[in-house]
Amino acid sequence: MTSAATSPVTEYLRLGLAFDRLEEGFVDAFTGDAALRAEVMNAPSPDPTVLADRARGLRRDLPGDLPSARAEFISAHLAALECSARRFAGEDIGFVDEVRTYFDVDIALGDEQEYRDAQAAMAAELDVADSGGERLIEAYAAYKRADEIPADRVDECVRAFSGALRERVRSTFPLPDNEIVEFEVVSDKPWSGFNYYLGGYRSRVAINTDLTQYMSTLPHLIAHEAYPGHHTEHCRKEEILVGGGQLEQTIFLVNTPQCLMAEGLADHALRAAVGPDWGLWAQEIYADLGLRFDGARAQRMSTASSGLLGVRQDAALLLHDRHLDHDSVASFLQRWLLAPPERARQMLRFLTSPLWRAYISTYVEGYRLLDTWLDEVPASSRLARFGRLLDEPLTPAQLRAELGPAGAGP
Repeated sequence: MTSAATSPVTEYLRLGLAFDRLEEGFVDAFTGDAALRAEVMNAPSPDPTVLADRARGLRRDLPGDLPSARAEFISAHLAALECSARRFAGEDIGFVDEVRTYFDVDIALGDEQEYRDAQAAMAAELDVADSGGERLIEAYAAYKRADEIPADRVDECVRAFSGALRERVRSTFPLPDNEIVEFEVVSDKPWSGFNYYLGGYRSRVAINTDLTQYMSTLPHLIAHEAYPGHHTEHCRKEEILVGGGQLEQTIFLVNTPQCLMAEGLADHALRAAVGPDWGLWAQEIYADLGLRFDGARAQRMSTASSGLLGVRQDAALLLHDRHLDHDSVASFLQRWLLAPPERARQMLRFLTSPLWRAYISTYVEGYRLLDTWLDEVPASSRLARFGRLLDEPLTPAQLRAELGPAGAGP
């Protein structure tokens, strides 16, 4: 019998916690044994080469006394941690291989014709004849300006959508009575929003005020970070999985398959909570706040621009795989996303962060994989399938296995 102190799960947690000593923020959340965390934090600074060796050794010793499904989950995350340790040690790892090992997906440059088609659809919605010129850029900029939430109304809107989504979600996916999300505004961050899960069914969600908040995207942001996105997933897994003894679920680590699943889930959260007519639903909430919002048009624009999903991943590939300079990649983002220069530079900040540079693939490939998996069942069963994402420790490999030959991947 393996003792708790030397069990594969405890050693996995100890290893994962050590990565926060190399890069603060690598441990996105830890709700486990405080004494174990203190032990790791008070130990000498770890050598990344030693961490890579430990990850390989732990993976080799699996499954130990673990059920196969739990062992496979931990094994996939140990592979990702080994790759991170090798990069921290200064090893040169190709970007495509890095993403594959972190997130268990293969990536490649997208088709620019798909981007042209998306811009043409956007131009048609904006009543612009030239889908590739300055007129589209100007029309899209005017559309975005009209969509802006006044800075002094953002907090009010955040709380309105959080309350409305919480009520809807709790009726479908029960949450503990004491669960709560607290919102705060922050600045000087490379992201637009971030969920800090604190354990005990509590989250702190930070909204970056450096970035303008828009009426068409705020409902997605709140659903993504809170209900039924990250906060809801953490709560359900803490209650069901951790409560059932799966202590490996007490840690959430950046640059692992966990992240791809979580971001894919969160990007489908608004549709899961509200359905395809999310814009019309949001329009009513904004009306109650005295704000005019054309929900039907927002839905059409969202559909038209959906073909641009892969642009930011392409930008990461151009930076880290093709080694283009920052100015060229910023121009690429401006061209295809119709982004102003300052917004393109903000995106570059995320794509060049040592910790986050590969993370964009969690949104792109996570959305694609989960969309395929969710659409495999009849519409009447889609919500129940989404619930599995909240409650089960699924991985990209498991989803591909359920999809069969059509889901074949790495």
